Amino acid sequence: MPKKMILLSIPGLREKDLPAMPNLRQLTAGGEMAGLIPSFPCVTCPVQAAMTTGKPPSEHGVVANGFFWREKGQVEMWTSPNECIDRSQVWDLLSHHEDRLTSAVWFPLHSKGCEADFVCTPAPIHNPDGSESLWCYTRPTELYGQLRDELDHFPLKHFWGPIANIQSSRWIADSALFAAGQWQPDFFYIYLPHLDYAAQRTGPDSDPAAAAVGELDEVIGRLAAGMPEAYGDGLFWLVAGEYAIVPVDHVTYPNRVLREAGLLKIRQEEDGEHLDPAGSRAWALVDHQASHVFVADADPATVAKVADVFRGRPGIAEVLVGAELSRYELDHARSGEIVLISTPDSWQAYYWWLDDAKAPGFARTVDIHRKPGYDPVELHFDPATRSIPLDATRVRGSHGAPVVDRTQQSVILSSEPVTFTGPAMADRDVFAIVMRQFGISLDV
Repeated sequence: MPKKMILLSIPGLREKDLPAMPNLRQLTAGGEMAGLIPSFPCVTCPVQAAMTTGKPPSEHGVVANGFFWREKGQVEMWTSPNECIDRSQVWDLLSHHEDRLTSAVWFPLHSKGCEADFVCTPAPIHNPDGSESLWCYTRPTELYGQLRDELDHFPLKHFWGPIANIQSSRWIADSALFAAGQWQPDFFYIYLPHLDYAAQRTGPDSDPAAAAVGELDEVIGRLAAGMPEAYGDGLFWLVAGEYAIVPVDHVTYPNRVLREAGLLKIRQEEDGEHLDPAGSRAWALVDHQASHVFVADADPATVAKVADVFRGRPGIAEVLVGAELSRYELDHARSGEIVLISTPDSWQAYYWWLDDAKAPGFARTVDIHRKPGYDPVELHFDPATRSIPLDATRVRGSHGAPVVDRTQQSVILSSEPVTFTGPAMADRDVFAIVMRQFGISLDV
């Protein structure tokens, strides 16, 4: 039997952070290190899908952190059904191995309903009165009740929002240790999000971001000490930084640009102006440093107009149209007719209103599902209004643009030699490393 394997998936981990992470350095002292180049768009869901399938977005179908389902006319952000991934993942293949290898999947996106033997991911219950009750989707179903009794509820408010902090990653690690003690799965995927927060709030090289590195290393130390107690000796560790966060000092508002060009429509509701995708000739689903622009009926004249509106605009590095999406293997039916790519020092905000007084009610709340785009401003809090501010310039770090510089690379480390293929690896190479570790053919 091959060694049992733990994959730590850590967004925002950089080689320059390692000197301040003694626990991680000790854990991987006998192995290898290389740069890690994330797939474009270099954001959570596409990168996690690339790492676990070994395929690009053109094949696995996860083109962003959200989707616009054209046939239903619906925008879907940050939901977690596994069925949106069009290719087999690591745990699917391990379950069909002749030795019936088991897998545990802890907190990656799109894990709800996956084929892994053991699963834990946030799934708050949305009550009729608009409130939420803390809960997690788990396999087995009764596991969350056990974790709640052992560790208290998963601290969802510390997983995302103005008070997101180390408590969520610590709970993830402690619950993973609990599961490892129960089942010792052959493959354990653990997502630790902590470096995402301060790096976006205040910048990746800020003092709070440096403090976050030390806090996460303490959590890694807990795992490094606790996992051998559950498994015994002989664990193989792989640590993959999903992407690197870079400083930004500029923001672009694609939906405002489309509105001013007469292409985007809004509808007036009691709580302000809402985007009307069905009535718009073009609108943008924004996601960090990229956005998919959806054009009604893929009308060629409108596509050309949109492209002209954005070419040469400050903060926009590339405007991909039609077949040009294949340049980044993003040519998939779920992609927009146009993809906008930011310059490395800029990011894109979802706002469409031209007057903050007319912003929809959810704009000032942490509401990851109703906003048709990613909103890192949710990491901030305005004491004057006791709400999320509407000042996108507060965001000081971002990611998502294609890697053109080493500062945009993350890092991958192993606890023992695995023959990394060069000084830099692609995120989809993680899949190949796992398959080789378990003796599974890459012809899948």
